[in-house]
Amino acid sequence: MKKLVIATQNQNKFKEMKEALAGIPWGLQPAFDFPGAPEVLEDGKTLEENSLKKAREVALFTGLPSLADDTGLFVDFIGGQPGIYAARFAGENCTYEDNVRKLLGLLEKAPDESRGAVFKTVITFFRPDGSFDQVAGEIGGTITRSARGEGGFGYDPIFLPAGHSKVFAEMTLDEKNRISHRGQAVQKAKELLKD
Repeated sequence: MKKLVIATQNQNKFKEMKEALAGIPWGLQPAFDFPGAPEVLEDGKTLEENSLKKAREVALFTGLPSLADDTGLFVDFIGGQPGIYAARFAGENCTYEDNVRKLLGLLEKAPDESRGAVFKTVITFFRPDGSFDQVAGEIGGTITRSARGEGGFGYDPIFLPAGHSKVFAEMTLDEKNRISHRGQAVQKAKELLKD
């Protein structure tokens, strides 16, 4: 079976990607299974740049095709922040809880109609010959006033997708993968990976 490296050091993200990619004819391995795999510096100005950089560096290090995603959360009330800095919004080495606390603090006085947000994911499939493809997914919703649910990671406890009554953290992984930004992008990536 062909091997595909998921270019992440994040165990939660790998678990979610692995479940979403079920059924493809590839053996999946996370970058953290490869000793010395680079901890890629996400210094791009867009999700596309960061996704490509992660996929390229991991593919070149392992000699295997790789798949990388970069995700951003764009909140209306604060001018599109945290944007591409979603993972480190509260500073370097911050926790998911730190990021959620900071975002809720910034939105404390925001009226309900100004709490709109969009989650976007870009996935890059990079081949060792240097060729690559990119796909994307996005979902709109609102930021709740407090955290809910026990599942998921990141901003899942406070992101309520439009048309739904549960935040991502209250959904099963399967429910979330069916509608989420990452789930949409992964479905498009699966089409690339069938060939």
